[in-house]
Amino acid sequence: MSTFGWHGHATVRAASLAGCTALVLALTGTGAQAHSPSHHHRDPARQTLGAGDGWASHGTGTTGGAAADHEHVRTVRTWAEFKAALADGGDAPKIIKVKGTIDAVSEGCEAFAAPGYDFDAYLEAYAPETWGLEQDLSAEPDDSQEGLRRTSAAAQDTAIKAHVPSNTTIIGVGRNAGIKGASLQIKGVDNVIVRNLTLESPVDCFPQWDPTDGDKGNWNSEYDTAVVHGSTHVWLDHNTFTDGEHPDSEAPTHFGMLYQQHDGELDIVKGANHVTASWNVFTEHDKTILIGNSDSESTAVGDRGRLKATFHHNLFSGLVERAPRVRFGQVDVYNNHFVAKDGYSYSFGVGKESQLVAEHNAFTLAKGISPAKILKKWSEAPLTAAHNVVNGKRTDLIAVHNAEIPAETLQSGAGWTPTLRTAVHPARVVPFLVEHGAGAGRVR
Repeated sequence: MSTFGWHGHATVRAASLAGCTALVLALTGTGAQAHSPSHHHRDPARQTLGAGDGWASHGTGTTGGAAADHEHVRTVRTWAEFKAALADGGDAPKIIKVKGTIDAVSEGCEAFAAPGYDFDAYLEAYAPETWGLEQDLSAEPDDSQEGLRRTSAAAQDTAIKAHVPSNTTIIGVGRNAGIKGASLQIKGVDNVIVRNLTLESPVDCFPQWDPTDGDKGNWNSEYDTAVVHGSTHVWLDHNTFTDGEHPDSEAPTHFGMLYQQHDGELDIVKGANHVTASWNVFTEHDKTILIGNSDSESTAVGDRGRLKATFHHNLFSGLVERAPRVRFGQVDVYNNHFVAKDGYSYSFGVGKESQLVAEHNAFTLAKGISPAKILKKWSEAPLTAAHNVVNGKRTDLIAVHNAEIPAETLQSGAGWTPTLRTAVHPARVVPFLVEHGAGAGRVR
């Protein structure tokens, strides 16, 4: 392995794979050197975000439930235990340790279905050749198949959403901890940590058919794996976000359209602020990360000056789009590895009044995928994109985009300079660091 020249840090020599692995442990925090002195705690559940580690370290910082007393430290193994632990003690500091895999939908979709709901009957009633494409289903009565679908969807909504209170740490125990089929709602709270979990995307059991969505109609689904909604100081670290057993590639088509049962993996919306996502894996998903959910002026009032987020040392693999798609926020994306396969659309969505900084990232693109696709312009919003490499070669992402897609010319210069960063590594070594350090099961 070659010498690593670290930006602002000492040069480190590692001559073997074992040495590299030790280096990764130090960098990721699993060796207790990467963050603040509180990381010397033996119990990872009481570790806090280090000073200067992304936007979540701003101001009061992010400590989660580190101050929890003995009564508010719980180990949970079932969905019922998990929800009870979240509800216990209000906003008092709490630590919830997840052991094994918790399934929020262990009884299957049938457990939520309203009496009389029948999917085959739903397809028959709303087929385009019968219903047409001019009128949506909003006026359908409660006893119709659409009405029964709504009732069924409401039952699933109540069952699978877990509301995370302020001052909470949720952490997986060991290498195989996870939550599947659930939607973590980090909504209107402050100071939350989520670490070391494999989070399998919830499957919407009852997507809605909207005949008026596009030229051919569309299936629309609910439930983000995790949503940060109007919340502040949130740290998501060493998690694996995945579609798991239900990838879109295996989804059927109905009415000629993909029967979409997934929404986002991580959404940061409605004035959320000061979020750091570090050393996570985001894999095998379509609409991955949305920052800011609308261009509307009514929404903009609450989003301007907020939606500040940092993404570093994450792996984005097998995704289609939104990694992330940004509106309004000052978003810092550095030292991430993006692996694009067939079906790739774009990584960075440049949206309304966004101020995106994308630096020192590595992209591995499959044959036939142009680097020009990495950026996608939705609105006129300058960005900074420097020191990135594509398939090992230094590449000016804005220049290649503008050369190939002149109708969507992007401007350079986000108008701000990130200062809340950990060690910034050369983009060429990022794939190795991320491969050996990111994802669930690597916090000890």
